[in-house]
Amino acid sequence: MKFKNNHLLKAGFSLLELLVVILILGILAAFVAPNIIGTGEKAKRDLVCSQMSTVEQTLDIFKLDNGFYPDTEEGLQALISNPDSEKYPNYRNTPYIKKVPKDSWQNPIAYLKNDEGFELISFGADRKEGGVENGADIFYSQCNK
Repeated sequence: MKFKNNHLLKAGFSLLELLVVILILGILAAFVAPNIIGTGEKAKRDLVCSQMSTVEQTLDIFKLDNGFYPDTEEGLQALISNPDSEKYPNYRNTPYIKKVPKDSWQNPIAYLKNDEGFELISFGADRKEGGVENGADIFYSQCNK
């Protein structure tokens, strides 16, 4: 603080200086915010693809032991316990997995056996079949492998 003519001068910011700083921060936020918003949902979708990759590897081991993938009706539950000891005589003594994996939204991953092998599906953030954008279903065959 400086003294001038026996008057105390207060150092500080003027209203105009504060408005300029707020304006600059607002402009910076406008450029940064769009890059940050939505990355959480993308990360969840990427995590689901990673989880599905692990399930795929487990299903491949199941197929090596038993000759084919479980039926759609048996689902991923077939990796926890032998659904039919006559159909799967080479089933391991221990489960292939401890529990049915869940997606990022805590829903079980769906399993469908098809002619080419199988498809794994997460119903996404809306937790129901179909949907758009963040609520769209995630198919393992469409994940970047």
